[in-house]
Amino acid sequence: MDSIWTTTSGLCPREALCENLTADAVVIGGGIAGILTAWLLQEKGVDTVLLEADRICSGQTGNTTAKITLQHGLIYHKLIEKSGREQAGLYAEANRLAIAEYERIIEEKKLECGFRRCSSYLYSRTETERLRQEAEAAHSLGICARFTKQTELPFEVKGALRFYDQAVFHPLLFLKELAAELRIYEQTKVTAVEGHEVITSGGRIGAPHIVFATHYPFINVPGFYFLRMHQERSYVLALRDTRQMDNIYYGIDQDGLSFRKSGELMLLGGGSHRTGENREGGRYRDLRLAAEKLFPRSREVTRWSAQDCMPADGIPYIGRYAADRPGWYVATGFKKWGMTSAMAAGMLVSDLIIGNRNPWEEVFTPQRLNLQAAAVNLMEDGMKSVHGLSKGVFSAAPCCPHMGCALEWNPDEPEEILIRQGRYLLCIKRVYYRFAAEGKIVFEFQVVLFFGRIFIYYIIDSILTGSEKL
Repeated sequence: MDSIWTTTSGLCPREALCENLTADAVVIGGGIAGILTAWLLQEKGVDTVLLEADRICSGQTGNTTAKITLQHGLIYHKLIEKSGREQAGLYAEANRLAIAEYERIIEEKKLECGFRRCSSYLYSRTETERLRQEAEAAHSLGICARFTKQTELPFEVKGALRFYDQAVFHPLLFLKELAAELRIYEQTKVTAVEGHEVITSGGRIGAPHIVFATHYPFINVPGFYFLRMHQERSYVLALRDTRQMDNIYYGIDQDGLSFRKSGELMLLGGGSHRTGENREGGRYRDLRLAAEKLFPRSREVTRWSAQDCMPADGIPYIGRYAADRPGWYVATGFKKWGMTSAMAAGMLVSDLIIGNRNPWEEVFTPQRLNLQAAAVNLMEDGMKSVHGLSKGVFSAAPCCPHMGCALEWNPDEPEEILIRQGRYLLCIKRVYYRFAAEGKIVFEFQVVLFFGRIFIYYIIDSILTGSEKL
């Protein structure tokens, strides 16, 4: 079903590309990261073209819960331990300034998009230790946050951590106004990128700067982003006639729920799982049971789900696509916090393109390396592949056309991404399919790489970029 954003935005369709062009920059991807990057480039005097294979905001941007916050779960304690206090502080500062940039644009352009400041809470019904750790970490980074037990929630909590001066808005009403000022081509699928030329279904565009803002990068080599991220899916109910809460709430418990007010509606979220691991279904059912218990008089208006790219080290990949691709840039791996991450991406990438120094570059650089995290992900994915292949061989279930793995459906969605991999002694092949309910393949994406090339690339890239994390 459609989200409340897509049904109330009235986005105007754009024509498809049908000629060859030149520009200063091309942004591939018409979600929030792509539109913000293109708009900020245009504001800085960079002639920019934006390309979208479908309709702008038709992907994950339309399925967000639209929380503009630097509260990204239990992150700052981990960041300080893993990356150091300076890097953690720059991450927080990037997201704080992203919130301020939203407010600047909205005020200067007098946009009517439901923007309002509020507080964002982490809460737990079972513990306080991790919340107190996070509170200490936040304070040490200069974040205005306070441990409390007072909330608007319809149940008691053991503790909560309140982050002040966060925000919410209607993302598509905001983007609708920005998009109106941009040169956008919809229904224009990019089929290849060769050097500084973008090849599409309707023409070619030459540009010295190319930004990949496609949620999931489709150029496999170099970059190897498919090795450094996995996908997670989560679910939302929009409810009417609930207890109203002015602030944002995000539960840190295993079965924690999120709450976010939008006008007269309450957005109740939860049920997160790794994509492809919801064989029994019931995520919407569980949310409905929670809604019935917490808000007995509530009525469901609509429901939707989102799929997020989860980076191996918990930090988005924003910056130069790869050391050996000058003029290429990427923005991906926003986890479940796409609003501030997208704005930070637009600010950082636009600075890189015009030659401005940006203090966050080192924090988000895609050239940072964590081979240990990559190896763990490869092993986990490999075990899942063996399991899927064995089921395909020894069962009568429908099979994936790539390697014959048994298909696993998501009962909560009419169509689902299926990721299956085949591994051999020297190579890896991964195929991404999106299947409709009747079995039709509506999306396919393949990766074939040799293991030797993967690790040789990592080593060469580390040398070229001077990474100290190899």
